[in-house]
Amino acid sequence: MNDYSALFTGKADASPEAPATRYRLLIVDDEPGVVKALTRVFHRENYEVVTAASGAEGLQRLGEAVTHLVISDYMMPAMNGAHFLRQVKERSPDTIRIMLTGHADTGAVLGAINEGAVYKFILKPWNDDDLRITVGIALEQFDLVQKNRLLSRENAQKAKEISALTRLSVTNRSQLGFMLNKKGLLSTAQIQELVRLVETRKEPMIKLLLEKGWVSERAIRDILKKDLLIEEVHLKEFPVDTALAELIPHSFCERQLVVPLRLDGRTLMLAMADPLDAGLISDVRFTAGLDLNVVTADAAAIQAKIEEIYGDRQMDFKELETLVTSKDPYEGIEVVIEEDDAASLEDLLRETEEPPAIRLVNAILLEAIRLGASDIHIQPRTKSVVVRYRIDGVLVDKIHIPHQLHQPLVSRLKIMSQLDISERRRPQDGRITVKTPLRIVDLRMSTLPTINGEKVVMRILDRNSAVVDLSALGFSSGNLALIEDMAARPQGMILATGPTGSGKTTTLYSLLQHNANPTKNYVTIEDPVEYYLDMAGQVLVREKIGLTFPLILRSLLRQDPDVMLLGEIRDFETAEVAFHAALTGHQVFSTLHTNSAVATIARLFDLGLKPYVVASALEGIIAQRLVRRICPDCREEVVPDARLQQRLGSAFATGGLRAYRGKGCGRCNGSGYQKRLGIYEVLGFDDELRNCVSSGASILEIGRMASRKGMHSLVQDAAEKVTSGDTDLEEVLRVLGPQAAME
Repeated sequence: MNDYSALFTGKADASPEAPATRYRLLIVDDEPGVVKALTRVFHRENYEVVTAASGAEGLQRLGEAVTHLVISDYMMPAMNGAHFLRQVKERSPDTIRIMLTGHADTGAVLGAINEGAVYKFILKPWNDDDLRITVGIALEQFDLVQKNRLLSRENAQKAKEISALTRLSVTNRSQLGFMLNKKGLLSTAQIQELVRLVETRKEPMIKLLLEKGWVSERAIRDILKKDLLIEEVHLKEFPVDTALAELIPHSFCERQLVVPLRLDGRTLMLAMADPLDAGLISDVRFTAGLDLNVVTADAAAIQAKIEEIYGDRQMDFKELETLVTSKDPYEGIEVVIEEDDAASLEDLLRETEEPPAIRLVNAILLEAIRLGASDIHIQPRTKSVVVRYRIDGVLVDKIHIPHQLHQPLVSRLKIMSQLDISERRRPQDGRITVKTPLRIVDLRMSTLPTINGEKVVMRILDRNSAVVDLSALGFSSGNLALIEDMAARPQGMILATGPTGSGKTTTLYSLLQHNANPTKNYVTIEDPVEYYLDMAGQVLVREKIGLTFPLILRSLLRQDPDVMLLGEIRDFETAEVAFHAALTGHQVFSTLHTNSAVATIARLFDLGLKPYVVASALEGIIAQRLVRRICPDCREEVVPDARLQQRLGSAFATGGLRAYRGKGCGRCNGSGYQKRLGIYEVLGFDDELRNCVSSGASILEIGRMASRKGMHSLVQDAAEKVTSGDTDLEEVLRVLGPQAAME
């Protein structure tokens, strides 16, 4: 069997002469013919294959020896495959469990996967090569998990040893107590007690002194500064290079209350809570192999700085470890290669045999899916590479990666998305489809050369996302009634506008589904497809092969459509065909990138459309933004910030404005926000407004007429949502910006 473990661990077996592990496979099926066929699949592999004709017999065989992998049929008498594999998981959690089924009971199968009973299910009839490769990779993953557990135990033991050595390294050569005694701040009895505690508890004198509270820390710092001329520093002013963390172990810094700050040539600036501990200074000088410039700082500030330097590093490794040390660790990433541009599995594996990159990519993708991120940013900076996730519309730094892993990481992603790995000077666009046991996710990938290296941004599109009901999007009662009236008309154009990521496509799909019925023909043209609907014929734009928006749109008009959804109107040609369709009895939904509903009309004129065409075809425009929703579990009413009210303009200047905020709780991870909702500006068209547009009126005149007819602006809708406790003033300012100057 191929040594796939090298892809994950980074090295082959340390001993070439060591005998290879002989894996034990258990095949359980009540049909003898299936058992024989499965046995033949593995006849060339060095496996010990045992079989059973029922679940009960399978459990008996399981107890005879260590079993690495089980393949079980689903439909079996007495005990079905799902129940059998649950029993296997209880008795042998490490055993990899694969369900083989020809039955269409997807609910039972997915239920078993949800409970963690099944690693993967394979449909009959199976492909022999695929089954062999799946089993081979799974068994290598089995080995990987065992090795990681062994390493975890070794690391835990080493940590205990380091902690013990750190305790032993505590010296009793600090002169701090004697100096305070000379100053009259400590009695002789207190000095004797301190020395005794240092000997018995093996902790630094400064820590014990602060614990007793006999002398204030401020008094100690003043003496060190004035009498001994030891410089006191403010640690917040020191941006510390993470490379300095390699000089002194984390546990040592934490126990001895020291922290490295800066390296000038061969001199290390070291902040110490007790700069009079000569023994400690000698130990650090010997360990680091550098001259020391000793300064002092508060113990609490030193602890905070230690957490800043070492804390993120530990968190990052913990996040990466979840890939292989979770309770059921076999939920990996599987690359789905489209048939029209397929690459062989052997080529894919051979070109990406860089173990850290593989594990890193899998960890980054799994963590993004787990957190519900909409975008992944891999951004090279001067000192490290940062992985950032856009969660609820806000970018958050999550993982810091050393620069030496940046290029293998980008190359791995390029190979997965079928891009040119040798081209690093020009932007490239690609797509990846990855599959976990429960979800299939599409990633739209874009690379951009920067001065620090290639930046990668990936948009995450979940195929399992459900279309949101129109009433759950956050429309006010007046706007919802207006939109339902627009959607009920059998023809015309409805546009959703706003910047990228403002929820336009979600709104259009909700409109599409709102009045959906089987008597109509629904078609969509998108790049990419963000929601999957069985009732609609969905077409993916592929401009590389000439499959463009206008070309597909003209073809769709010959497909007898009733309702069409266009991902975006980008140019005059697309706009012309779309508006022609809206004028000839079709209902058309689409999006534009504009800042307001009225500005959309100016944009359509700018594209080259005639005013009478726009006036005749448009039924409505929905301008929107997304703001974070205040967590309902920790929401509390607060006094509105007068300065924020002033910056947000007259809509927020009312004296009776009520404001709320989220305190932060476990449900919202301390952020105070949970999910997002929309703020909207809905412009409906009647005869008077159509006449105004077709006569060539200015945008200012159209806006004034829309306001007279009761159109609520984005700011007004936002003010209503602030008053109702859905969002807060800070979010509105972040999304809409200051409004006072614009008024």
